[in-house]
Amino acid sequence: MYTIGQVSEMFNLPISTLRYYDKEGFFPNLERKGNIRYFSDSDIEAIHVIECLKKSGLEIKDIKQFFKLVVEGPSSYPDRKKLFETRKEAVLSEIKHLEKTLAMLEFKCWYYDKAIADGNEDSIYAMLPDKLPKDIQKLYNKAHK
Repeated sequence: MYTIGQVSEMFNLPISTLRYYDKEGFFPNLERKGNIRYFSDSDIEAIHVIECLKKSGLEIKDIKQFFKLVVEGPSSYPDRKKLFETRKEAVLSEIKHLEKTLAMLEFKCWYYDKAIADGNEDSIYAMLPDKLPKDIQKLYNKAHK
């Protein structure tokens, strides 16, 4: 069992956020002794799921709906699986977008290293758009798709 302070440190979440999650009903079996909340391993797992879904772009109201599905039991497995498949696709799409962004950043770092070394951009302009060094060409192409 973990106190709210321990869980706050474990997840780097404000205590107020954990209280909010509790208020939203994410921990239906949360143990209380007096005014102290005690989080079980299943509550900790719920927080992992909440944080994962939040990071995937899901809003709290939709996460709350997921937890309602959990309470429904095995009949909601297909709906729960669909939710995770949808979030997985959203994350994969975001990764693809970020990889393109990273390629541009890496290309521009090379670009300015070369411009600084040469004192100008003339040789770079002569290589654009398709005569760059092979590894840099890959970055350029990925960034400009």
